[in-house]
Amino acid sequence: MPKLASSDGEFHGPSIDEFFPEILFNAFGVIPVHRIHLVQFLAVVVVVLILVLGTRRMKIVPGRFQSVVEMGLDFVRSNIAHDLLGRKDGNRFLPILTTIFFMVLFMNITGIIPFLNIAGTSIAAVPLTLALVSYITFIYAGIKKSPLGFFKNALFPAGVPWPVYIIVTPIEFLSTFIIRPVTLMLRLLMNMVVGHMLLVLCFAATQFFFFTAGGGWAALGVGTLAFGGAFTLFEILVAVLQAYVFTVLTAVYIQLAVAEEH
Repeated sequence: MPKLASSDGEFHGPSIDEFFPEILFNAFGVIPVHRIHLVQFLAVVVVVLILVLGTRRMKIVPGRFQSVVEMGLDFVRSNIAHDLLGRKDGNRFLPILTTIFFMVLFMNITGIIPFLNIAGTSIAAVPLTLALVSYITFIYAGIKKSPLGFFKNALFPAGVPWPVYIIVTPIEFLSTFIIRPVTLMLRLLMNMVVGHMLLVLCFAATQFFFFTAGGGWAALGVGTLAFGGAFTLFEILVAVLQAYVFTVLTAVYIQLAVAEEH
């Protein structure tokens, strides 16, 4: 069986180097910018334009574009903010939840758009920034509600015998103040990295089987092309699901922070 190949006759699968592309230019002479940064910038511009144009001249009887935008906004408001936080707190934190949802969604979806082909959330900076925003928001919400009560509820759960706090309190500290932001970041980052690697693997193998190996190997190319198409549809689902999960977890953390006891 011949080696899988690309232009030099050997197949070169995706590698982690794809997430460290070469610098294209330095913005303002000091900030290095590469291809993924441009994808991130484009995603931000597109989502801002869609939300601004969709809500700028709202009509009582909305058109199709306004209806789609309103449906997205209402989904975050009704199914995440109000469901998890109630109407009062939901409205308070709705702007930040809406921003997180649409930012994650649009940066995720760039991973399956031709000529972009990589998610803006597939390098650590964006997931880390969003995780820190979530972290700061739920701590702010808890301190705003009750400075002493927030830390007491977080570190000293009710109903636990006092001697057991020696074990429970460090665990609660790690879980609430360390693990939460780390898992938020890693969950989003790893899903986008793995999704990109799978798509690149399928379509690179398809190109190899069709154009390099040739002959009977083209039959395998049909299979890898089918897998690539299936994984593309799956990536759309993952892009939406990860945006939803990230926003829901942020809302849950806020809800726990403002609860009287948890």
